[in-house]
Amino acid sequence: MSDESGNNYRAAHLELDERVSARLRDRLPVVAERTVSAITAEVPDYSGALTGTMRQKIENAVRIALGTFLQLIEGAQLTDPSTPLAPALEAAYALGSGEARSGRSMDALLAAYRVGARVAWREVSATTVRSGLAAETVAEFAELMFAYIDELSAASVAGHADELASVGRARRRNTERLTRQLLAGEPEETLRRSAERADWPLPQTLTVVLLPRRNLRAVLALLGPHTLESGEDLPGMDPAEELAVLLVPDTHGARRRQLTRLLHGHRAVLGPARPWHRVAASYQRATRALALGLGEPDAGPVDTEHHLAELLLSMDPEALADLRAQALAPLAELPPATAHRLAETLRSWLLHQGRRDDVAADLFVHPQTVRYRMGKLRELYGDRLHEPATVLALTIALAVPPTPPEAESPAG
Repeated sequence: MSDESGNNYRAAHLELDERVSARLRDRLPVVAERTVSAITAEVPDYSGALTGTMRQKIENAVRIALGTFLQLIEGAQLTDPSTPLAPALEAAYALGSGEARSGRSMDALLAAYRVGARVAWREVSATTVRSGLAAETVAEFAELMFAYIDELSAASVAGHADELASVGRARRRNTERLTRQLLAGEPEETLRRSAERADWPLPQTLTVVLLPRRNLRAVLALLGPHTLESGEDLPGMDPAEELAVLLVPDTHGARRRQLTRLLHGHRAVLGPARPWHRVAASYQRATRALALGLGEPDAGPVDTEHHLAELLLSMDPEALADLRAQALAPLAELPPATAHRLAETLRSWLLHQGRRDDVAADLFVHPQTVRYRMGKLRELYGDRLHEPATVLALTIALAVPPTPPEAESPAG
């Protein structure tokens, strides 16, 4: 506390003779014991907490605090008037910090001060009255004592708040580091150490969710408290997109449908659920789906589990182009429009397992047209059209519908 506070106590000191001061000091151990007993009885958070050595420490702290108060109001001649108060305030600040580390709330701490002030004043006032102090002096004594306790409680509140803020900042730093390491695919042992530092419980799986940053807070409010988020531009992310990355614990199996429902109405991309230490694979798949523009822009969340074929075919575009050219080589010499119609028919034939009527319905043509076109294809491919390797190559090559030529020529 500042020198000004110390001076205020000096300016308002009471004239206590040595007899009254001695009685008050003799009562300090009893006052301290009764104060702590009342706190443990009346403040639930301290019930059973102040026992043994801890109780002795708290009683000693109360004795020192009240002894400091007596020293202040006696107006002892000191070079630095703030000296008696400063250690008491430092101790109160440390008490608040320690209570935050112990997990007790600020409300509990303030309740303890209120109970302590009431009990301490009841004990001290009884001594001052029995000692014959005038009523005016007793009233002034009370005013100074409660002002002193207010200063101590304010210092404890500051210590409590600073400790929580410090812990919060440290935890944020640790969780941010853990998130970066998870997305970078660092070794499991490194991730376990970082998770322990961040006090983050290890889940079974993690699922990456990419979504516009403007929707981040609304979505986080729907998810569990152990969801991790990344606030940085990450490899594979376009900063212009302003996207956020979430790592959602344990949404595998049936819970994935629940996650999709929670994201309804939000543009988002869901990667697959992966063992927590392999979530980098979920991130990589989600970013690929984002780059491919899978799903409809306004159709809600895109689940990559529903687009595995497209994702697989996109992994090596050059290999797919080579496979397509090789598999469709018998059509290469035909006019573009004819080649397109035959490729389209062959694709539908493969997908519908040769059911002519289904192919005709799919292509909006007559079954006889399908029969004619398949006759042409058998002439071009010969027996290869029945070989498993050729059927596999054609199925992959035609997995994406053929691109129509720029100008249609008359049907052949």
